[in-house]
Amino acid sequence: MVFTGPVRMNAVRMNPERPSRRRVLGMAATGLGSAALSGCGLFGSKPTTSSTEGNDALQPLLAEAVALAGAYDKAAAAQPDLAARLKPLADDHRAHAAALAKLIGKAVPTAAPAAVGSGDVLAGLRTAEQAAQRNAVTACKQAPADRAALIGSIAACRATHAEALR
Repeated sequence: MVFTGPVRMNAVRMNPERPSRRRVLGMAATGLGSAALSGCGLFGSKPTTSSTEGNDALQPLLAEAVALAGAYDKAAAAQPDLAARLKPLADDHRAHAAALAKLIGKAVPTAAPAAVGSGDVLAGLRTAEQAAQRNAVTACKQAPADRAALIGSIAACRATHAEALR
């Protein structure tokens, strides 16, 4: 005898409290989920290092996060009407810098606001985000497992920033 019953393929129907992948990605694309996707605070343990002679492989990502935060600050100062739109993105980069600094056991470096370039400020920031996202993806592919989650989250956040700047 064969027993049959209804088959539920949708995990959301089985567990309505669990958001669907589509909803999470939609939130991220609109900027509402960028803090959730940023991965900041993901690692509460002590910093691990994969450094060679004091130079950690994540140092360039840390410097890039600080530079991106500075670029957003400079753009917001140059065009105050964009400040409310750009502040959350700059704050994400500061949070990324803090998480990376904690992971590699260094202080967050201070940097002067980076130049955004002349012309369309949003286009310049979008180009910078796209380049930074590619760098984070490359770093994620080369990172050990204990670092890949944070770096992957930073790459995803940078991708959402580029879309938010359209």
